[in-house]
Amino acid sequence: MPEPGPATASPAGRADVELRLPADGAYVSVLRTTAAGLAARLDFTIDDIEDLRIAVGEATALALPEADPETDMVCSFFLGQRALTVEVRVETSTPPEPNYESFAWQVLNTLATSAEETTGDGSFSVRLTVVSGTDL
Repeated sequence: MPEPGPATASPAGRADVELRLPADGAYVSVLRTTAAGLAARLDFTIDDIEDLRIAVGEATALALPEADPETDMVCSFFLGQRALTVEVRVETSTPPEPNYESFAWQVLNTLATSAEETTGDGSFSVRLTVVSGTDL
């Protein structure tokens, strides 16, 4: 189990878990399953785990269309005491304008405790945090 700490995960440092996969929709299930496994390790409720799985799917739905061909998708997981922060990052030569009205963004924003998009240095990322409702 993780050491006691703040309720939110701290993405300031090195990721606790990081996956590098081809930027292809066929690998979204790997990220969703990894997120669910890590959330279960943090004693998230079943509902929180399912919300996280859906939120990770929506984050990749936002990021993958922006990826340059033949590049990787990097997913970083930051574990907190009752929180999991996930960042999905892709390489892009044409950074998108945020579309906060898109269906994927609306779902992500509803399910996650917090969510944000970031562009810069040839990359586009979507970062989300889900805090479990469990009292530990």
